[in-house]
Amino acid sequence: MTIRIAMWSGPRNISTAMMRSFSSRADCAVSDEPFYGAFLKATGERHPMAEETIASMDCDWRSVLAAQSGNSPGGEPIWYQKHMPHHMVGPVGIADMADHRHAFLIRSPERVVASYRAKNELRRPEMLGFAQLRRYFEYEAERTGTIPPVVDSDDILADPPGVLEKLCLALGIDWDPAMLRWKTGPHPEDGVWGAHWYDRVNDSTGFGHPPGPVPMLDESHREVADACRADYEALQGHAITT
Repeated sequence: MTIRIAMWSGPRNISTAMMRSFSSRADCAVSDEPFYGAFLKATGERHPMAEETIASMDCDWRSVLAAQSGNSPGGEPIWYQKHMPHHMVGPVGIADMADHRHAFLIRSPERVVASYRAKNELRRPEMLGFAQLRRYFEYEAERTGTIPPVVDSDDILADPPGVLEKLCLALGIDWDPAMLRWKTGPHPEDGVWGAHWYDRVNDSTGFGHPPGPVPMLDESHREVADACRADYEALQGHAITT
């Protein structure tokens, strides 16, 4: 039986570092944003490397869902899937993934905005996925009658082993200290878009230092961060702490 873990987050939430962490387990396969190509094809969003991404992936919503609901790629007992709810604009969504164990990764809006704007044009709050992340969290909580695990990027960076061990417990899997280190450079599971987005994590061998002060933003970007604040705080209230 495959344990499928769907980790939902917005962009620039140390989501790739988390994928690296789970890929360091000998018992775990990982997938990198499998619905991204379908999202780009459906919306025409002008993301960096959009054409290359579409060409490299299965862009059929139901086909991708079927693949992510099957056995892990190499037969591993655990399959960690990195997903973003704002990508789910097609005919499938979290309601079609009842055979997954769902968790949610968040980061303060100011940090997300500052990181995202350095990589892509940020035109509206919806591009960061906070509202969709909250809706998915609320759906899963209502479906199961329990609060699904939430982890905040700042908490992970402040205490990686403490938060990750509690996350594993919440997901019903054993804690593995191997999750604290990974090989530098691109990884085989990375999407082709990693060439644009993953430079910092590719230089790393583990989680970075605890974050410094919240970055200052100009007025337009401050408005985007403010629009995401209520959804972030609603999720932060449930975050795993040590």
